[in-house]
Amino acid sequence: MAKSIRIRPRVGSRRKGHLSSRKSGRLSSRKSVRRIPKGVIHVQAGLNNTIVTVTDVRGGVVSWSSAGTCGFRTARKATPFAAQTAAGNALRTLVDQGMQRAEVMIKGPGLGRDAALRAICRSGIRVSLVRDVTPLPHNGCRPPKKRRV
Repeated sequence: MAKSIRIRPRVGSRRKGHLSSRKSGRLSSRKSVRRIPKGVIHVQAGLNNTIVTVTDVRGGVVSWSSAGTCGFRTARKATPFAAQTAAGNALRTLVDQGMQRAEVMIKGPGLGRDAALRAICRSGIRVSLVRDVTPLPHNGCRPPKKRRV
């Protein structure tokens, strides 16, 4: 005699990607809106892209943007205009949250260094310090051996 197996329906199963019934009445945002009076703006200006990251004074990332996320592709990501757009996007939400003062740390040899700094100054945030934190090797790696033909 075969054993009968009873299959029970799964209770409380929901499809992925849908809001649960508890959250449907209210908007839930991932980022908490809090007042940040002072922060640190990190600009990494590479030869192919410019990344702007804004942190609070403890180092927690509040907002970030890059030339690639702003819609620039390939060689246009390395332009000063792309860096200016990325800096503007990263700072737009912070000005609304009340950031007034910031320190700027610039790293890298790219073309977006000056353009990003100009966009930061134009955004209404008072810049208290501009520091170049580009890593420089003291002696560097050992060069490759001489080529023999």
